Amino acid sequence: MLSNTYVNTLLFAVYPYICLVVLLIGSLIRFDREPYTWKSDSSQLLRKRELRLGSNLFHYGVIIVILGHFAGFLAPHWAVDWALTPAAHQLLAMVVGGIAGLVAIIGLTILIHRRLAEPRIRLNNRKWDLSVVLMLWLQLALGLLTVPLSAYHMDGALFEVLTSYVKGIVTLDGGAAAFMTDVPPVYKLHILLGFTIFLISPFTRMIHIWSGAGALAYLVRPYQIVRTPRTRAKEPVRL
Repeated sequence: MLSNTYVNTLLFAVYPYICLVVLLIGSLIRFDREPYTWKSDSSQLLRKRELRLGSNLFHYGVIIVILGHFAGFLAPHWAVDWALTPAAHQLLAMVVGGIAGLVAIIGLTILIHRRLAEPRIRLNNRKWDLSVVLMLWLQLALGLLTVPLSAYHMDGALFEVLTSYVKGIVTLDGGAAAFMTDVPPVYKLHILLGFTIFLISPFTRMIHIWSGAGALAYLVRPYQIVRTPRTRAKEPVRL
């Protein structure tokens, strides 16, 4: 029979790296072999108002959630401790993450309703499409459930434990799983489902998250030169 320590190590020390390796290698293989499937598959001609509202709420909310996770869990202690105590840091994460998560889950609920209520969209669903959006909805719901639970641990101790675990995974600390031993189940499910979403991303429409990150390149790229018929008419003709 497997011990609790063995299961904890398997889930929180081995499984995360399996998911991250599959995410990176699988994404590279898909980009190389199936570059034209690297998209989110738009259905914007159907129920455009519902799509616009739900998509904007979901994407703005989830972007803030993701950036908040990166800033909150990966920022070095010296970059945060001078301005915020652990308790204040946790409170900030609860307020910003809670509001952004609520906005995102409202938007995603609208999108799920649109997907299920419109027969033409249902007919064009791939096998994984509905599964992915339901996984995202559950992940947001678990994240929101951690907010009231965190209110019972306002000393910042639990937040510091989670921060140490995430930093341990990023820095390849083999003992990072030990931080998760006494963490409440909701946090464990939230973390495991998050890594599972990474795991399936190369095989689903979630692959387009890389394009969202790559869009930052537009901030530094040169302007695109567009030549209209009028401007071309002014150019000298080469004989």
